[in-house]
Amino acid sequence: MTSIARTPEQLGAIIRRHRKLSNLTQTGVAAKTHLRQATISALENGEHGVQLKTITDILAALNLELVVQPRSANSRDIEDLF
Repeated sequence: MTSIARTPEQLGAIIRRHRKLSNLTQTGVAAKTHLRQATISALENGEHGVQLKTITDILAALNLELVVQPRSANSRDIEDLF
């Protein structure tokens, strides 16, 4: 399943969903990545300032990868609607 994230909040929701599908707790992911549980929580809550290395470590622990591609021609952010 492909998921698209355009904001930190969307990325956090995707990571949370995959973590739960993997039957892992935040503490379990923290143990696999040698990060604090609070760091996993911050990322899942879309907090700004999470380092790219932290994100890639968490993605690897969940067997996910980061793909960068051009936005689709008719994609719109919620901010564009107002």
